Amino acid sequence: MKPAVLVGSAVFPEVLDKLAQHFELTANQEDVLWTPTELAQQLQGKQGVFTTGSQRIDAALLAACPDLKICANMAVGYNNFDLDAMTAAGVLATNTPDVLTETTADFGFALLLATARRITESEHFLRAGLWSRWRYDLFAGAEVFGSTLGILGMGRIGQGIAKRAALGFGMKVIYHNRSRLDEATEAACQARWVSKDELLRTCDHLMLVLPYSAASHHSIGAAELALMKPTATLVNIARGGIVDDAALAAALRAGQLAAAGLDVFEGEPAVHPDLLACHNVVLTPHIASATQATRLAMAQLAADNLIGFLLHGKPLTPLNPQVLAA
Repeated sequence: MKPAVLVGSAVFPEVLDKLAQHFELTANQEDVLWTPTELAQQLQGKQGVFTTGSQRIDAALLAACPDLKICANMAVGYNNFDLDAMTAAGVLATNTPDVLTETTADFGFALLLATARRITESEHFLRAGLWSRWRYDLFAGAEVFGSTLGILGMGRIGQGIAKRAALGFGMKVIYHNRSRLDEATEAACQARWVSKDELLRTCDHLMLVLPYSAASHHSIGAAELALMKPTATLVNIARGGIVDDAALAAALRAGQLAAAGLDVFEGEPAVHPDLLACHNVVLTPHIASATQATRLAMAQLAADNLIGFLLHGKPLTPLNPQVLAA
């Protein structure tokens, strides 16, 4: 008998076809956003689940779903997983690293440029019919070429952004990370490690690329924003909750910060109303990895993790490999 698997969100039809060859498949192609209770009901008798950030896997859900063996996340981030609870329950967690690195780094740089050069703000001005003549200071933004980029979180995506900044835009790159990179990687990225406070005080543009956890919650709040230059910009392509959105909106309104570009938000898809009221912020709906090829590669890797583990005991990208050892 084939293992039973739930696909919790709408996904590419070819990925469903692939999974259906190996599993008794239940798919949510209507993309219904289930409550935790409804998700637990859908998971009854299922050995595996294909998840996105919309499905929270925690101790309460695991207790209600004793047959569950693997949760395969179609994302590199996994803050929708209580990893400790999953490990304690003997449930494997997987994610999709590597396949979205370059696409996300591209988008991070695109958002930086849009923020620094006030592209969204100026487009709204033009569309509203307010452009009547040229002025020397019309939407004059911040320099990017030759400026200083500060990167908080220097994993694969952060390194990709650093290389684009240094090699393509002649930027001076500084970074802060829990662990300093080795000399060869620093040289390849043309990046210099500094303390977090120095990063915030020095950078002209701040890029957030660190994973979300309880420890990184509100890593950028009112105190951190107060350290930054009033001419600086902030870009978050990491996860909502890393920035205190209310504090950021207050800093933007007060002129404490020149502009921000945000792809992720606390409590998304809801966006803090104070941010929506700010003219000097570029907002996008969590689309940093959203190219057709990359999203398909993410979905295929999540599917391959389900197939590899449930059929062969060999997932490709486990997050808690101690489950395999147990």
